[in-house]
Parts: sequence; structure tokens; C-alpha cells
Amino acid sequence: MEIIYAALGGFALDLLLGDPAWMPHPVVGMGRCITFLERRLRALFPGTPGGERAAGWVLAAALPLGTLALSLGLLHLCRLIHPVLAFTLETVWCWQALAVRGLAAESENVRRSLTGGTLEEARRAVGRIVGRDTGALSPQGVTRAAVETVAENFADGVASPMVYMLLGGAPLALCCKAVNTMDSMVGYKNDRYLHFGRAAAKLDDAVNLLPARLAALLLVLSAGLTGESLPGAWRIWRRDRRRHASPNSAQTESAMAGALGIRLGGPASYFGQIHGKPFIGDALREAEPRDILRANRMLYAASVLCLALLCALRILIIKGVSL
Repeated sequence: MEIIYAALGGFALDLLLGDPAWMPHPVVGMGRCITFLERRLRALFPGTPGGERAAGWVLAAALPLGTLALSLGLLHLCRLIHPVLAFTLETVWCWQALAVRGLAAESENVRRSLTGGTLEEARRAVGRIVGRDTGALSPQGVTRAAVETVAENFADGVASPMVYMLLGGAPLALCCKAVNTMDSMVGYKNDRYLHFGRAAAKLDDAVNLLPARLAALLLVLSAGLTGESLPGAWRIWRRDRRRHASPNSAQTESAMAGALGIRLGGPASYFGQIHGKPFIGDALREAEPRDILRANRMLYAASVLCLALLCALRILIIKGVSL
């Protein structure tokens, strides 16, 4: 039950405090490790496509396994000192593995800029949470980008860490976080990372395969709980859930698009190059800033459903094993 209590405590802390700027965060350390390892591995391996792929696989193995080993070791050390210290550390890590309030706050900043600021401010705000180029986005484009990010990051930043958290505690959740961070930094299909980042992208796809589908179904349910269209979410998810180069991204985006009755996806610019992506959903109406608020309500509802479901499953498994 200790893992359940740590997960519940971490979730409560995330909802209350979000991601305070003053607090050291494991993802920052992961990012620095990725930068260091990339530089060293590129120097060690030949600059050929095969050499870059090999270097990428070393990175894809070293960072998650190193994160898992370090976190398990620190937890064990804390447990030797006192069990309460270990539980406190695990609760803090569970908190830091989740991103519900932070995601909602950043997307809300985009909505406020759209309604009370300038388009340039809104573009800068959405640029903080998306990887695409935002300098030429229209107000509707800014809104769609923010809604897509809420949908996609519910899977990557909430549901996936929760799944691994309830499977193996905070160390496994941080291991998942390391994979996601690695993919966000090197998992691009551009000249620099096409070969080096391939392993990170494939690993991220595998780690998030089941959590993304769970997240999509939870968003469908949350649509009904928050006054959005549950039938629309279900219909568009079934139709468009595979309309993306990634096997996972369209899962939650399609559920969100159907729930709100707007169209997401479509061509987007990354590092100055236009990438043709299929549209997801039906444009029953134009996207509007209020859609960000609707998406955040679904985010909170789906997050609570996810934690409740996973805690219940863990309790049932524990009871089943003890019989």
C-alpha cells in the first residue's frame, strides 16, 4: 500500500503546488545528462548513419537504466536511515513525475493571452509547451496547438507516469520520465537527429503504447463527465486514432478533437520545415480560446479517473496475490 499512498500524496501535491520554479526537478538533471551523453557519444562513435544509430541506442539504454538504478539506490539508502524518509522521498518523486497542474497552467496562459493580450504574446506562450514553430500561427492555430498539447501530454506527462508509478513506484515512474524527456530532446526526424534519435523515439513509442490507449479511453469518459460530447469523442477516436506517424499521438488527440467538435492536426512547421500531417477530427466549428478551458477540464477529470482506476487495480492485484 505504500506505493498507493505515495502516488496519492504526489498527485495531491501536484494539484496543490504544480511545479515550483524554486524546487530542483529530476527532469532538469535528465536533460543535462542527455546533453552531456550526446556530446560524448557523438565523439566516440563514427558520424555515419550506422554509427549515429549505435550511439543513439547506447543513450536510449544508459539514461533510463541509470535513472532507475540511481533512484532505487537512493530510496534504499533512505529506507536504511528511516522508512518515513524513504516514503517522503518517494512521494516527492511521484509529485515531480506528474504534470497535471503545470500543463493546465501553461495552456491557461495561452488562453489568457488570446483573450486579454496580443497574438504575439499568445504565440510565445504556446511556444513554451509545443515543439513546432509558432511565429506564424493564427489565433485558431494557437488554440489548436494548445489543445493538442493538453491531449498529447495527458498521455505522456500524466497517464504514462501513473501507470508505471502504480506498477513499480516512483523509480519506475522516473524511468518513464527519462524516456519521455529523451524523446522530447533527440527524437526528431531532422538532419541532426534522424539517426541518433531513432532509438529514443522507438523506445518512447513502446513505453507509452498501452498508457496512450488507456489515456484516450479516459478522455472519452471525461468528455461525458465535463459536458462535452462523449459520442463524438468515441466516434472520432475509433476513426482517427491511427492518423499520425507516431503510433500514440493520435490516440488522445482524436478523443479530444471528437469531444470538442473541432479539427486538430494538419501541416505544421518544425525548425523551419513544413511537415504534412493528417487532420484529426471534424471541423464542426472553428477552434476558440474557450476550447483550452474545456480541454483542461477534461484533463483534470481524466487524471482523477486514471489514478482511481490504477489504485483500484493495484489493490485488487495485491489482494489476489495474498489469497
